[in-house]
Amino acid sequence: MAGWGEFVLAYAAFLLSHVIPTRPAIRDPAAAVLGQRGFTLAYSLLSVVLLTWLIVAAGRAPYVGLWDHAVWQRWAVNLAMPVALALVVFGLGAPNPLSFGGRAAGFDPDRPGIAGVARHPLLWALLLWASAHMIANGDLAHVLLFGGFALFSAMGMRMIDRRKRRRMPDWAQLAARTSAFPFAALMTGRWRPRGGPSVWRLAVWLAVWLALLWLHLPVIGADPLP
Repeated sequence: MAGWGEFVLAYAAFLLSHVIPTRPAIRDPAAAVLGQRGFTLAYSLLSVVLLTWLIVAAGRAPYVGLWDHAVWQRWAVNLAMPVALALVVFGLGAPNPLSFGGRAAGFDPDRPGIAGVARHPLLWALLLWASAHMIANGDLAHVLLFGGFALFSAMGMRMIDRRKRRRMPDWAQLAARTSAFPFAALMTGRWRPRGGPSVWRLAVWLAVWLALLWLHLPVIGADPLP
């Protein structure tokens, strides 16, 4: 299948880049040189660059249609994206030692915040984004792209929970009022929100959502609206 080389190479590079933060032999020397904040920024920049390349490579791959486009598919994306963005905006920087990269300082298991909505808000955001975009892009390259992200996020949540259970003796107590599935703790009565959402986070969420709607056509080349 000629023309798939760039897509395969970009996908491999993106996946291999995620080995860096999990390998102390690679991560620790880099963090020693750059500092922890510098390493985080550098790795984040690398991830964004490789993700951009992967998305561009998927668009350049030969078109192999798997299903036809329909208006309802765009509605699926437009309904999923505000939820996914809310999980990102409210999840980033929030105290949450139960998920990857989350800090323990400031986390109150009786008032878990965004973890009460979803224990892994960023991975749920990735799952929603990928699943909705896979539905709306019925060609082989984009199904492989978004399907891979969806699988990665779903498996990642299970792996993180298993790892945290092993390493945190008080995991059950800390996770008692959190949700493996969004709003599960709310529906079962294990968690009740206290107080309203942060106004500045709401403002950021709205600004990012509108910016993505506005930039999607000129940057991605596809109109996101039905």
